[in-house]
Amino acid sequence: MIRRPAVAGQFYSGSVSGLKEQVESCLDLNAERFDALGVVSPHAGLMYSGPVAGAVYSRINMPDTFVILGPNHHGLGADFGIMTEGIWNMPFGDVRVDSMLAREIFKNCGSLEEDPFGQEREHSLEVQVPFMQYFSDSFQIVPIALRHYSPDEGFLGVCEDIGNAIASVVSKVDSRVVIVASTDFTHYQPQEVAEENDHAALDAILSLDAGALFKEVSSRGISMCGYAPVAVMLTACKGLGASRAELVKYLTSGDTTGDYSAVVGYGGVVVR
Repeated sequence: MIRRPAVAGQFYSGSVSGLKEQVESCLDLNAERFDALGVVSPHAGLMYSGPVAGAVYSRINMPDTFVILGPNHHGLGADFGIMTEGIWNMPFGDVRVDSMLAREIFKNCGSLEEDPFGQEREHSLEVQVPFMQYFSDSFQIVPIALRHYSPDEGFLGVCEDIGNAIASVVSKVDSRVVIVASTDFTHYQPQEVAEENDHAALDAILSLDAGALFKEVSSRGISMCGYAPVAVMLTACKGLGASRAELVKYLTSGDTTGDYSAVVGYGGVVVR
């Protein structure tokens, strides 16, 4: 299967030259680079969240494979779907799905279904790829889209099941893997509300505590679309020996538009 770009020309430039210029404007090329187990990266249009995503990808050494976890915004396909084969056609060129790794994760996780269709229109996964391609032309991906459910113990258990399966499989391969959790934080709240709620969620993430993240999202009513992908990533990274996480950058849409009355929050985190 060949997946065509869903949001080229909307969330990011559809031309090679335009996209290269757009991505470069978001990067921190003087940043020190290091090996990472996982990251949190946003998925709005690059004009809004690109500087946060760029700060994240500027700091990590490129792996052989990215496992990309994102929320399923459209409700298409499986509740928890993994693409196990195919090619993603992107403006910078094609990216192949790591079929061997994807199939092993699928075989080891009863919560996942093989399903490429939930990802056909999903931007949360797609907008990560141009940053990856800017720094490397030899990586593969394992895309996983997760339906949104209430942040309760049952859903946390599903996220932990997926995260544990990823950790179990990744721990046995020789290739380098980075697990990407794609999320935006608070949606359409005043700046001060967004900052307070988002930093409560970020504190839980920086503590590598998926359960605490779910509690903050639930108790505060945080409109964070990708808390499930983040919980999966944290579980997997802890299973792979993660010991710390760093907040790389935090911005809101107000920092681009100048309107702080109703903002969306974007946080970038690196786990190692």
